[in-house]
Amino acid sequence: MSSFFEALQTSSLLQYALLAALLASIASGIVGAYVVVKRIAFISGSIAHSVLGGMGFFLWLQRTQGITWADPLWGALFAAILSALIIGWIHLNYRQREDAVIATIWSVGMAIGVLFIAQTPGFNVELSSFLLGNIVWVGEQDVLSLLLLDGAIVITCLLLHKKFLAICFDEEQALLQGLSVKTLYLLMLVLIALSTVILIQVVGIILAIAMLTLPATIASLFAGKLSQIICLAIVFNVLFAVTGTALSYEANWPAGATITLVAAGSYLLCLVIKNKRLKTS
Repeated sequence: MSSFFEALQTSSLLQYALLAALLASIASGIVGAYVVVKRIAFISGSIAHSVLGGMGFFLWLQRTQGITWADPLWGALFAAILSALIIGWIHLNYRQREDAVIATIWSVGMAIGVLFIAQTPGFNVELSSFLLGNIVWVGEQDVLSLLLLDGAIVITCLLLHKKFLAICFDEEQALLQGLSVKTLYLLMLVLIALSTVILIQVVGIILAIAMLTLPATIASLFAGKLSQIICLAIVFNVLFAVTGTALSYEANWPAGATITLVAAGSYLLCLVIKNKRLKTS
């Protein structure tokens, strides 16, 4: 990997790409821990895939209607937050039907995105980038946007960590303690939406849910406290981001897919190590 680190010193594209991956590592490490502990990966997956609708619509506005401010990243943010609030409202009020509705939002969001992208010039390149990720497209403005979203996630979680901890493990007890469980739950889903938008820039829509859950799942194998899981998840995310980006550069592979495969391989390895420890203890 020496050639990657040599190129990193001179290539602004690689520098922005790695910086974006590191910013995504912080957000997904923190929020991913809540997702894994709360066991809402399915809801997170729906939010991740529904953002294509907003991205496709904003891209269509930008390319065909000449609306320059309609950046697909902000379309993704709008769609992610809207989907998170709708899914959260359904979960809190219609538990018996939430699976079907969540799956519907998942598929409808992607369908709307594909339709708008199909009407946009050059949609094949854009669709591939949004679905699979293209980290080398990340520029200075993208990094600043990711930094802003990252900051919002970190500050919110620092202020509300104890309350999020309460609703992750026992909503009924949190309600008895006087916490606004519904508001906190919706806010947690909004944080998932923000993390998803950050991850899209790095690994794409299809792989975003993997990077949101895999590092935190690995961390949960070796830690019991939520704060420990968050810290370990961030560390694993950073390791996977750096290793995956370097490998993708050396092998000329898509960065997002490579990062995800590194994470998945590490998960399998950690499972083996964990099982061996259990057998010998």
